[in-house]
Order: sequence, then structure tokens, then C-alpha cells
Amino acid sequence: MEMELKQDEEAQNQILLEETFYVLTKKHCVFKVRLTKTGLCLIKESEHNIKEQVIPIRDVIGCRCLRSKKQTKRCTCQSIPRSNSLEVVEESSLELDDMDTSAYLYIYAYIFQSTKGNSKKRERTIVTLRFRSFDKYEDNNKEAQKWRTAIKKLIRGETVTGRSISDFTLSLKHRETRKLLILCNPKSGAGRGKYIFQQKVVPILQEAEVPFDLFMTKHANFARDFVRTNNLYQWTGIVVVGGDGIVFEVINGIFERSDWSEVIRNIPVGVVPGGSGNGLARSIAHHCSEPYAPHPTLPSALAAVKGRSVPMDLVRVETRSQILFSFLSVGWGFLSDIDIESERLRMFGGQRFTIWSIARLIGLRSYGGKVWYLPSDVPLAHTEKFEFTGSNLDLPSEIHLETQSGRERVDSWYSANSKRSTYFSITGSSYQSTADSGALPQVGGDCCAGGTVPRQRTYGPPPQIPGLPAPLPPAWKCIEGRFVMVHASYQSHLGEECLFAPEARLDDGKIWLLIVKAGTSRSQLLHFLLGLSTGAHATTTQNPEGIQLFSVNAFRIEPDMTENGYMTVDGEHVEYGPIQAEMFPSLGRVMVP
Repeated sequence: MEMELKQDEEAQNQILLEETFYVLTKKHCVFKVRLTKTGLCLIKESEHNIKEQVIPIRDVIGCRCLRSKKQTKRCTCQSIPRSNSLEVVEESSLELDDMDTSAYLYIYAYIFQSTKGNSKKRERTIVTLRFRSFDKYEDNNKEAQKWRTAIKKLIRGETVTGRSISDFTLSLKHRETRKLLILCNPKSGAGRGKYIFQQKVVPILQEAEVPFDLFMTKHANFARDFVRTNNLYQWTGIVVVGGDGIVFEVINGIFERSDWSEVIRNIPVGVVPGGSGNGLARSIAHHCSEPYAPHPTLPSALAAVKGRSVPMDLVRVETRSQILFSFLSVGWGFLSDIDIESERLRMFGGQRFTIWSIARLIGLRSYGGKVWYLPSDVPLAHTEKFEFTGSNLDLPSEIHLETQSGRERVDSWYSANSKRSTYFSITGSSYQSTADSGALPQVGGDCCAGGTVPRQRTYGPPPQIPGLPAPLPPAWKCIEGRFVMVHASYQSHLGEECLFAPEARLDDGKIWLLIVKAGTSRSQLLHFLLGLSTGAHATTTQNPEGIQLFSVNAFRIEPDMTENGYMTVDGEHVEYGPIQAEMFPSLGRVMVP
């Protein structure tokens, strides 16, 4: 075993490419750059010491080959532009500097840096390698393209060996096989969706050279209709820019397709936070131990370009009139009241939840009914279920290195009541969208012109629990009485500042059920709500009597229908009445950084 581990380590550290570069602004300073399977190793050799840093390949998002741009003013004795004033352009540009035969390889990485308080953040770092060993640009470009192709393949997780690198020059350029579908809600949250995408996401997509098609949502359920009616196989992933509402639309649009099983398995979904809650985006960052603040869009943008995805649990939700597939939560009572009633304060962004929490705490409500649940230790029939080395180089945000000139170079699911019956989705999403799509291409298919979803057949895996009207088996537990709220989540966060279930993971196969009974005082409830920001509420020593948080596999809520209230699925308003949910572990796939 030790021999195998040693051999594997040696294979990972095998040098695939190696080159020596020089810094024009510093005499007697040499950089040896080595590419291994695990990262880019920079070895700085000066007169007095040697320093080394490894940029892990997982922190590299892309690299581009460029040429120097023609300068309008230049001294006749200056044939090579100074590195601090270097401007580069694409090879096809009409502004090429023919006097500079160098090929420039720009490597873009987002590496971890420690901050005060032992926290970490990602810093954008650009490593510029200037290849100018040969007199002709074509020869220098071959070397740069060889490095580029090797790095691109390593980023994608493909096998790269010393022998295969010699063949890279035959094709010269690495061709990107991915293409992303971007669905952006320009009015999500405080109305900054379009700005977030253009300013925060597009630059990273360009650095990684990942092509995309962008569509702006025009009305509620635009994303749902788009996903349901279009050929999704022309894209390798779907990235939504907005809040949890647009994620809800995409997920349920997929399950309104007859080929849902192929789509859900092969086309992962990514989310760039631009809404008020952003629970899924925050949960993904938490799951991957990625820094979220102060740049919440960075983990999501990195996830979109890295091409990594992992399984994610989905929950099948049944009401009296429809079947939905949920990725985040089901709620009844206090939190759902806040979510729906605070819609009028959407211009305040995420602060609307805090404002309305105070209002609902003052006017505290309770609701009568029954809550049934199947404990997590009673399984459902279908349930199956390079470390960063640190740096002593103190790299700047941009590193410019170059080679020495002239040197020689070596089922559709079925109703539990009847396998012939079909449920239809009739309730639309409540988030607001825009009717203005600018000059973007029009969507094909039969998308409806308004915001109402037509009655569509819903597909998906068959249920493993009795249908909503049917009695439940003896293994189910029941709590009857009055409740301040019942809320179930399968993600760690309900929002950016709401750590609802600290132990939850993207694919743990658990529904975390919170029950707060009537009789809980306002002070106890306030203390509990304050604990949601840190997860302190989840410790049993912090919970007062009448507040329970535990894991289940399925649950059913039967409210007293003589009363009125709100019920939500992923923050979307659904009809008030009986509702039940069951876990389907790892049914979906989500992009991760």
C-alpha cells in the first residue's frame, strides 16, 4: 500500500512541461516554471535565495494565447514593449505588433489567501508567460499553445502525459467543447441581475474561454417554459442568474419534459446569486467550504467555468392539485408568512425579511393542524443511497515572465392513487421578471406570452409513499395542535444569513424538519431567530421547549382548513391546504466550484 501511494504521488508530481523565464525589470532574477498534474510550480531564483509557490490546478480557471498590440508611439531603438505598458490583442486582430514575435500565455487563477481572523478569500492572479525563444512568431506560438492545451486538459480533469504533449502541436489549439445556457432575471432581488452578470460573471467566462448563450427572462415562468420547450442538449449546463425563484422554475421545467431523466442526469444547474434569499448559492458555498462574503458571486462564477458538478437531493412535493420538485424548502406559518407578505418590500433586497420578521413577531400568529413525519431511521423504499501549500513568494496580482531570446529549445412518475392518472402543474411562480429582453435572440418553442403556466404533464420518479388523500402507515409519527411554524429544508441555508440546518449537505438524503409549537413566547422565538444567523439555534441546549429540529425522510402537513395562511415551496406561494413531501436522494446535479 505504501509503495502504491508513493508511486501515485510521484506520478502526480511528474513534470509535464518546464521552462525558464526572466523578469526584465529585475536583473539576476530567474523563474523556473514547471507544470505538473497537480499545479503550476513557480520557482524564483535570485542572487540571495530561492522561493517556490504552487498554484493548484484546481484554482486555475483558464488560459489564453495573445499577441502584443501595435503601439502608436515608440522609440525606434525599442523593439520590445515594456512589460508595464504591454497591451495585448487576439491573434486575428488588425492591430498586431509585427515587430514583436513573442507569444503571450495568460494564465488566470483564483487562489486562496489568508486574511485577518484566519479566514480565507480568493485573490485573482494572472501569470503571464512570454515565449520569445525563436525568431518567428509561429514557433513561439507553438510552445505557448502546447502549454495552453496541457493546462486546459488538466483543468477539465483529462489525462495528460509527457508523451501526449508532443502531439499537442499537431492540433495546436485546444477547442472548448462546453457551451452554457445563461438564464438571467434582470429584476431579481433589488433589480441588479443584469448588472451582476455583465460585471461579475462575464469577465470570468471570458478568462476561461467558455462560450454561452444569454437569455433575459421576460415574465414570470419564462425560465420554466424555456427549459420545458427548447432543445437543451445544445448546452452542457444551465446557469441561472437570480434568486431561488428562477432555480425553482428551471428544476420544474425539467420535470415537465418527457426526457427529464436524461436532462436531470446530464445537464447540471448552476446558480449565480442575484435574488433576495439566495439559499441554494449560499448552501453550495458552505458545502464546498468556499468563501462567500464579500464577493458572493465569485464561487458561482467559478463553478460555472470549472465544469464540476455533484449530486443534489431533490424532494417531490404533492398538493391537492399539483406535483412539484423542490430543491430548498417547504414552509407553513411564520417564515412563509414573512416570505410572501414581504414581497411588497422587494426593493430593499434581503433586508425585507428582517423588516417583516419584526412585524410578524409583534403580530404573532399560530395555525391549527396535524404534522405527520417519517423519521430518518425508517428508510423509504427508493433510498440508496491537493491541499493548498501556502505561499512564501508573496505573489502580486499579476506576474509577467518571459523566455530568453534566441536560446535553443529542446418514468415518468405516477400518482399513488392510480398509475394511469397524471398530475398537472397549475400554479405559477410568484417572482417578478421583465418584459424587456433587449436585442437578445427570441426563444423557440411554445412559450406562453403571459406569466401563466399552461396545464402541463409532470414527469419524474414514482412516489414511494401513499398519495395525499390516503392514510399513512404505522411507522409515521403525528403531532397535533397549534403551530407557529413548520418548516422543512434540505439545504444548509435558507438565505445568505440564515443557517437553517448546519449539518445538512447537498446529498445527505435528509429533510430537516423544524416545528415551533404555539405557546412559544416572543422572547424565545426572537432568541431562536437570532441563532439562525450562526446556526446556534440547532443545538439542543439553545432550543426552548416547543421548538424541535430533526431529520426525516418524508412528512405531511394537514392544516385546519377553517383558517387562512400561506404555504411555500422554495419560497414560491402554493395553495393553502394539505401538502406532503418525500426525499429523492441525489436526483439532481448542481455545479460546484
